[in-house]
Amino acid sequence: MAWLAAQGRTGQWGDQPFSTNPARVEHIEQYAAEPFLIRLAVDDEGRTVGCCVLAEEPGKYIPLVDERELYVRHLVTDRSRKGSGIGAALIADAVEEARRRGIGLLRVDCYAGADRKLVGQYRALGFTETVGFEVEQPTGTWPGQVLEIRL
Repeated sequence: MAWLAAQGRTGQWGDQPFSTNPARVEHIEQYAAEPFLIRLAVDDEGRTVGCCVLAEEPGKYIPLVDERELYVRHLVTDRSRKGSGIGAALIADAVEEARRRGIGLLRVDCYAGADRKLVGQYRALGFTETVGFEVEQPTGTWPGQVLEIRL
């Protein structure tokens, strides 16, 4: 959050830590309570530097597809490690998990506002843009983009 806010990129998640927002805390806690697959990237000192949450269904705002899929529900990395390949490694792991399960589609959604920089980052990881969507929030409309990798 601090990294995004320092760049003036508050449209995605705001400018306050998730831990100060009860709704966001509840959302993250659901990952441990429901059937999600949580993958952690850990450095040589044992510190968590990335996290990828996978499920076989998308979030509630995402258009459904008529086939089985693995969905990246959450992907975060330590911004002090920017450019070190943590996100790419977590996505490569998600691709392998989809293959292991016999699933031919990996999807993700992301914030598509401002300069669409995040969409570009997912494209650089091998995803292709599919459908856009919007979520009405008290602070305004949140623009999203769904992307996919066909296996």
